[in-house]
Amino acid sequence: MSTQDQDPDVLEVVIRERRRLLAIAYRLLGTVAEAEDAVQEAYVRWYQLSEGERNAIDNVPGWLTRVTSNICLDVLKSARRRREQYVGPWLPEPLPSDSAGSTDPADRVTLDESVSTALLLVLDSMTPAERVAFVLHDVFRVPFPEVAEIVGRTPAAVRKLASSARRRVSTERGRRSPSDVHVSVVRAFAAACERGDLQALLAVLDPTVELRSDGGGVVRAAYRPIVGATKAARFLLGVLAKRPEWRLELRTVPEGLAVVLLDDSPGHGAVESVITVQVIDGRIHDIWMMRNPLKLSRWA
Repeated sequence: MSTQDQDPDVLEVVIRERRRLLAIAYRLLGTVAEAEDAVQEAYVRWYQLSEGERNAIDNVPGWLTRVTSNICLDVLKSARRRREQYVGPWLPEPLPSDSAGSTDPADRVTLDESVSTALLLVLDSMTPAERVAFVLHDVFRVPFPEVAEIVGRTPAAVRKLASSARRRVSTERGRRSPSDVHVSVVRAFAAACERGDLQALLAVLDPTVELRSDGGGVVRAAYRPIVGATKAARFLLGVLAKRPEWRLELRTVPEGLAVVLLDDSPGHGAVESVITVQVIDGRIHDIWMMRNPLKLSRWA
């Protein structure tokens, strides 16, 4: 059965679901490319169904959600092996808040606080079943019985998984400074970096700050986390001193503001790095520096 032969109403539902499926898959997998691959695979499986098999599906969005989530679950189960092969620290792909402005609505990933780097890292620390239970139920309001079918557990067991995940997310959220404080601190952080002012930079960093830089083996980055305010500050200022052609720009992200480093040299203009931070008690506690160009596609 060709695409043209399908019920136009059903086909419209299938196409309309793509944005929501991408939003689910991104929160489960942490990168846009993997999310797109998972959704594409789900659509391939849909189009491979016979006419009779399609007609037997009463809830098309539910079927697509279940298949996409199962694909993501399989990817998550193999994530540990893939991370062992990853060069340097792995970080989730940061997204600018204005990336929701794509000309193609199907290509947009709905953005809110649930895609902040901090929260995605909390999700990444969960078991695959916990992550799926939390994202599907707490973020996308999928009923527990449906989530149970996806993860192969009882509804009661899924409730426990979601509850455990919810506590961890709540703990992470409770540590963070209010959004206005976050914005103020990031502005001070960016100004200190732009001036090359070590003391001003140290003033906004927590003494135990940890900096992680993700180059993915594609570009140069720190292979190990850099711990401590002085080490992190000197690393950042050292990078910027070697790249005088880089310009700092503040951009809005789900957690507040990010510092974007752009190459202003002739013929370039590319985004070289995106720095997101976590502010706790008025100081930067975590710095996440995305250098991997494969995870900067939405920042052009």
